[in-house]
Amino acid sequence: MLSHHVDADALYEKSKDHPHTKSHAHQMARHSGGVYASRDGAKDIPRFSLPAEGMSGKAAYQMLHDELVLDGSPALNLASFVNTWMPEEGEKLMYENMYKNLADQDEYPATVRVQERCISIIANFWNVPKDCKAVGTATGGSSEAIMLGGLAMKKRWQEQRTKAGKDTLKPNIIFGSNAQVALEKFARYFDVEMRLVPVDESTRFVMSPKRAVDYIDENTIGVMVILGSTYTGVFENVQEMSDELDAYEAKTGHHVPIHVDAASGGFFAPFAYPKFKWAFDVPRVQSINTSGHKFGLTPVGLGWIIWKDEQFLHKDLIFELHRIARVDLANARALSRALEASGYYKVVSEIHDKFTETGVGAAIADAAGQADESSPLYYQRGLPVVAFRFSDTFKQEYPHCKQEWIQNLLRVKGWIVPNYALPPNAESIEVLRVVVRESVSAEMVERLIAEIMTTTAELMKKSTSAVMMATVSEAEVKVVNNRKQVVFSKPC
Repeated sequence: MLSHHVDADALYEKSKDHPHTKSHAHQMARHSGGVYASRDGAKDIPRFSLPAEGMSGKAAYQMLHDELVLDGSPALNLASFVNTWMPEEGEKLMYENMYKNLADQDEYPATVRVQERCISIIANFWNVPKDCKAVGTATGGSSEAIMLGGLAMKKRWQEQRTKAGKDTLKPNIIFGSNAQVALEKFARYFDVEMRLVPVDESTRFVMSPKRAVDYIDENTIGVMVILGSTYTGVFENVQEMSDELDAYEAKTGHHVPIHVDAASGGFFAPFAYPKFKWAFDVPRVQSINTSGHKFGLTPVGLGWIIWKDEQFLHKDLIFELHRIARVDLANARALSRALEASGYYKVVSEIHDKFTETGVGAAIADAAGQADESSPLYYQRGLPVVAFRFSDTFKQEYPHCKQEWIQNLLRVKGWIVPNYALPPNAESIEVLRVVVRESVSAEMVERLIAEIMTTTAELMKKSTSAVMMATVSEAEVKVVNNRKQVVFSKPC
């Protein structure tokens, strides 16, 4: 069916009233301060240039407020890892200090000292060895922190190659095809060949250390290991990657460091799995980044990067750095179990599965077997992420139901639960995903379960209204996806 583009702005311009006189009411309302009854609410306000006349601050606030409220409630955005709540005391501190320029260290030394203490706290939190002089800094987010971590590895690799009389023309970096887009940006921005390790169901949709070794050579500046895949929440195995690189170095003589992208897991794993080795207690880990505005529970706009020792931070990157001196998963597990118990869905994420592992993890598995079922140690490690899809039985019985319709119908009700394909080699599998943040209460999970079950039942009955709504919403959602590809076509 052919469709024609409709210019909504032009259509509205032709349809609206064009008064030639200004009423007395408009003139009076101009001075009243009210926006809805005032000329400010009725006159044309240019959207892409400054107006000829100003308006009151109250009117400007109201107009922007009314436009921004269309974004919906952040609390219902279950697609995002970004924190959506903080205590009143935290908001008060931010308000009191919002006009300080953090870069002006001479004028605001107390703020700098707070940052220094945070760096020390995080470094110790991540088990930095006592004989190391760790360094780090706050950043605008994990993306900036990843750039710094990758650039430090590249600079160090170039320096070592130059000393050995070898060329530095073809650096490469290794990470899984499930990596968040910031890792790809680093490779592109800083002229480093990106070698993506394929993932599939046999690797639990995350990078396999054994596969990764096949992509390494003398030009590899490092391997980026992800502590919490944005697709399924599964942790990549830092210790196993380190062991594989030890074996590779013993065989070839090439030293390859590890950077851990702990954007989501850095403030989560130490609480949920305190004995899990993934940080600076793994010798080959050189640097770690994390986001404060995810499970660090701050509002958006804060990241951290820590290097285990100052030797790993190249002098070219130093401008002013300082010495570094139980998260509840019950709601995520409850959602996972409810979805699988319905028979409609198969949960791809693993945090509700009992912990089982052989080899290196056998001792941990034994300890998990003795743990209480309320303990995170009893279950597979990962972020509080629930990734799920239609079960095979459901797809056979209801072939007319499209999984993406669930996303669309939930969006109509205010919930943002994205549906997207898994990484390359597994892109035929689509999953819906919910991020269970601290602010996602048990009551909210219960409500979400009810909404998902009701929506699914409507589609099973071939409800005309439900199918029409899903189909109409599908077109709208696809437009959004094209504008925000990072959000839906590749989760962030």
